Amino acid sequence: MKFSVFTASTPDWTPEEAARTVAAQGWDGIEWRVVDQQPADEPGFWAGNRSTWPLTGLEESLPEIARLTREAGLEFSGIGGYAGCGDHANVDRMLAATAELGARQVRVTMPRSDLGDYRELFAAARADMERAASVAASLGVKALVELHHETITPSASAALRLLDGLDPEAVGVIHDLGNLLIEGQERTLSALQLLGPYLAHVHVKNVAWLPGEPEADGTVRWRHDWAPLREGVGDVDAYFRALHEFGYDGWVTCEDFSTAVPLEERTRGNLAYLRDVEARTRDAVPA
Repeated sequence: MKFSVFTASTPDWTPEEAARTVAAQGWDGIEWRVVDQQPADEPGFWAGNRSTWPLTGLEESLPEIARLTREAGLEFSGIGGYAGCGDHANVDRMLAATAELGARQVRVTMPRSDLGDYRELFAAARADMERAASVAASLGVKALVELHHETITPSASAALRLLDGLDPEAVGVIHDLGNLLIEGQERTLSALQLLGPYLAHVHVKNVAWLPGEPEADGTVRWRHDWAPLREGVGDVDAYFRALHEFGYDGWVTCEDFSTAVPLEERTRGNLAYLRDVEARTRDAVPA
């Protein structure tokens, strides 16, 4: 396996600082966040993120993205795009940029499930992904659907239904441990087997479920929050054992949105932890 960092999780660093630091720590690659974001007084994961490349003017930024990545000695694990599948012009732009960079694969986002009737949203997204698959195939890249809570594809089952019958060389799925702890969780090995050739990429983060204060009638409502890899409810060892048993040997991208530990210490510690988990779980899987 190869390990990379998604720059959504490195908001304090400029692109140059992100590439330099990630490389110095020993990561194999980087997954650049590309989106037009809101400004913020302080850098944050979703607004004011300094490691984000704006979608506006992306084509002019491609030489600099390539240079920073190349000079740091990093590979592209993919591109972290935010173009919605129905935004055909920007999907095409992201696919073309991915091809020009040699980054191989890019995320295309799915509609939120609360935007309308699920059946209508799903049917429209299927048509959009058929179109994206055609464009991706012509460029030699892959459009990725992430398993993500609160969208029409929170689970492997939903994503397979969306993509089934399309060319797995042109479309694929990002399996995401953390997102599935919020919505869509299925037995990991079964989900990987279900996806089969559509499994293209893996994201790793972790989640904690926290109880609220009891309400007047005693009801307790729970909420989720991002947690350090070692501390969330997700069993990272079990996750990697399933990946090994399935035979996955591709990219694993870390996107740790916890904040208890300073960023540089967090990314360094995450790489050491993931490499250790990967090694001990690989050795534990029968040959």
